[in-house]
Amino acid sequence: MRKIIFTLFLLLAVVTTRAQTRLDSMLGIWKDKSQSDSARTIAYKNYVQEGFLYSKPDTAFVLLQALLKFGEKQKYPKAVAMAYNQMGLCHYVKSEYPKALNYYQRSLKISVGIGDKSGMASTTNSLGMIYYSQGAIVKALECYQRCLKLCEETGNKIGMGGTLNNIGSIYKDKGDNANALKYYQRSFKLCEETGNKSGMSGALNNFAMIYSDNGDYAKALDFFQRSLKLKEESGNKKGMANTLNNIGSLYKKQGDYTRAMDYFNQSLKIQEEIGDKKGMVNTLKNIGVLYNEKGNYAKALEYCKKALLISQEIESIEYEKFACNCLYNSYKAMGKGNEALMYLEKIQVLNDSLKEEETTAKLQEMEFAKQLFVDSIAQVESDRILEEAHQKELRKKNLIRNVLIGSSLFLFLLVGGIYSRLSYVRKTKATLQLEKDRSENLLLNILPAEIAAELKANGKAEARNFDTVSILFTDFKDFTRTSEKLSAQELLSEINTCFEAFDAICEKYNIEKIKTIGDSYMGAGGLPLPSDDSVKNTVLAALEMQEIITNGYTVNEVQHKSVFQMRVGVHTGPVVAGIVGVKKFQYDIWGDTVNTASRMESSGEIGKVNISAVTYAILKNDPAFKFESRGKIQAKGKGEIEMYFVSKS
Repeated sequence: MRKIIFTLFLLLAVVTTRAQTRLDSMLGIWKDKSQSDSARTIAYKNYVQEGFLYSKPDTAFVLLQALLKFGEKQKYPKAVAMAYNQMGLCHYVKSEYPKALNYYQRSLKISVGIGDKSGMASTTNSLGMIYYSQGAIVKALECYQRCLKLCEETGNKIGMGGTLNNIGSIYKDKGDNANALKYYQRSFKLCEETGNKSGMSGALNNFAMIYSDNGDYAKALDFFQRSLKLKEESGNKKGMANTLNNIGSLYKKQGDYTRAMDYFNQSLKIQEEIGDKKGMVNTLKNIGVLYNEKGNYAKALEYCKKALLISQEIESIEYEKFACNCLYNSYKAMGKGNEALMYLEKIQVLNDSLKEEETTAKLQEMEFAKQLFVDSIAQVESDRILEEAHQKELRKKNLIRNVLIGSSLFLFLLVGGIYSRLSYVRKTKATLQLEKDRSENLLLNILPAEIAAELKANGKAEARNFDTVSILFTDFKDFTRTSEKLSAQELLSEINTCFEAFDAICEKYNIEKIKTIGDSYMGAGGLPLPSDDSVKNTVLAALEMQEIITNGYTVNEVQHKSVFQMRVGVHTGPVVAGIVGVKKFQYDIWGDTVNTASRMESSGEIGKVNISAVTYAILKNDPAFKFESRGKIQAKGKGEIEMYFVSKS
């Protein structure tokens, strides 16, 4: 047994080393400016996708900002489209479908505009996955078929393999396992040909699902385990969690509750780690049902209530219904009729909502078919008119050929003059619009959108009082001493890299960046538009900023590079906010809350996020955080202040 474990350990070490070597190689291509834009773009996309996307989607999203800026700077729209597509995938991994859809649509628009069929295929497939996840099967199938056609036209076998697998899943959902199996087999063959381990693992997982439906549990388990091994090798944590959950369901079918619970818990741990909310709902519901079957109704209620809360958060009516059904069965078994009746009534309401969604989807399909018909008729009529005009023009040419020869030169000169004038007017308008857009963007970079709009409309913006604003301060440890080891260019590059990442995090959590002062960064949540979750979002942003700096410190220290370490502090309270200055105006905030937030930072510790008692009081019951009381700490100019360290649960 020891020999087997040692062998497995060696195999895992080899796989990990190879994977890291591959990631280093891709990152090297990205950094090599002598490489083509296309090679650098693909290398960086693969680096983020294989290294972070399915294991650390938030980190992947931040890293993709670099690809987006590269595409914009190089005027290379393929890179921009690819960045948007991958950003959509980051949200998809976390089951944040509206956000994912927004980025996919941006990506598709660019790909269509430049005629990039490969990009169109990739994003169309991603759109299909969104529709499929939301139960819009017809729309999903339409996207998959369009993607398959584009892949066939471009000879993209990897894309074809993935799309065939997705089409097979639609047939399986409809109960047509025979057709589903055909598509899965075609998918697996293409993925095997192209060495696409991710696609192979997906097909193997789906083979297992069919064998499980047919009651052949031994074969199902074999295919699940083969799928899991490939997903582990490729670092696909979302896929690993899905397969672990499926294995748990397989053991549950066989009555082996102990093994089932073990696999469900493994799946849930990964889903919580990567923030896959839809996956969490499914696994929590499965654990709740398992506890129901074991007669442990209190535990069943605990897990099913968690599933209900998350399903409501992601606005999934179908998953909300599953959670309510689990709660209904638990309360019914416990003899609590009133509670059971409440969830039974909720299930009925959700059923009605699902029917409304189905009706809406059918109406959309009818409207789509109607539009296709109208477009077809319009195209036929347009073709007829063009042909008729063409024939008329030919007859006219035959009658007045001699006159046309004499007048054509004059007409050419006239048209040329008009065209030159129109071209000049268009260029002038375009230049003015470009300058206007630049001014707009510059203003929005300086001021919040609401304040900028008020300034443009009224010529001024009034100062405002805000009751609850969470202020975030960061500061690098021993910045002056560390900076002495770097050239001016290196120092600027390091600081800029950090602050660009912080800007992306602020945008993600809707935090308003106030300013940077040297190596300090200041942001505020809850203004200019107050929100209920601003305090939580500010602390999440602070934790993510600290995580990025801590990870960077570890990497740079290994490579013997100069490194930064950071303190972060957050305090919540009232402030006054408004515009300062006339020429170089700036949006700023004032009040004792700002001073206290600064003390939270200066009184903190390296690698930690330090918060005040006020912020702690607002978040202390939030399960997303863990807190460590520091007691009362002496703060400059403030005396003793109660403080807490905060981290993610």
